[in-house]
Amino acid sequence: MYVDSHCHLSFPELTERLPEIRADMAAAGVDRALCICTTLEEFDSVHALAMAHDNFWASAGVHPDNEDVREPTVADLLDLAAKPRVVAIGETGLDYYRLNGRSIADMEWQRERFRVHIRAARQSGLPLVIHTRSASQDTLSVLREEGRGEVTGVFHCFTETMEVARAALDLGFMISFSGILTFKTAVELREVARHVPLDRCLIETDSPYLAPVPFRGKTNSPAYVPYVAKQLAEIKNVTPEEVAKQTSSNFEMLFKILKAGHEAR
Repeated sequence: MYVDSHCHLSFPELTERLPEIRADMAAAGVDRALCICTTLEEFDSVHALAMAHDNFWASAGVHPDNEDVREPTVADLLDLAAKPRVVAIGETGLDYYRLNGRSIADMEWQRERFRVHIRAARQSGLPLVIHTRSASQDTLSVLREEGRGEVTGVFHCFTETMEVARAALDLGFMISFSGILTFKTAVELREVARHVPLDRCLIETDSPYLAPVPFRGKTNSPAYVPYVAKQLAEIKNVTPEEVAKQTSSNFEMLFKILKAGHEAR
């Protein structure tokens, strides 16, 4: 059975279709999902999904791209991290893709927000879900500075170089691959995936975004995560079942989720 380690089921285009999505997941053999929080304002909706369904879990965090939202404090994140079925801090990180006329120096607010999340992860013991785009060196630098070797987690929706992958692995993080892995243009990413040990890989959809081939351009769904697994299996010359088994085990280990009965912390 497959696990979608990163999806946004609280987003309106998915929430309104939740019964259909859950049925599609069951039919596709996707038995669990981690619902990711992107703002404090959104947290209650994300957490409600995890509380209502015994195969969903939640994270707590504020996405680096989100502006004009409530800024989290370490105390805020620790309060949310203590709630049942919350198993991760994030998604957090750095994103310099859309500077909108600003300089990288102007993005200190993002770096400070990232530091807050890392401190909360250190204090709570929960793993980080990291988003990095056009900012990998600063992401790694802040992580080394604030993490102090005491935090772990996952670089989600990985699209960076092998150098960045090695650095993330050296820091004890896992690497998660999304539907981008199936895109025709993702030749270099597939080469990175070839070299990341399977016992350090996760798979995800990042729904509703980035639907894998053959659904590219459509609304993504956790039911499509087997297509990511199939592509990863081809790259590594193993069976999709082996990818499903190992990535599910990795998910359980990282987020401390028990397999039996799908119970959480």
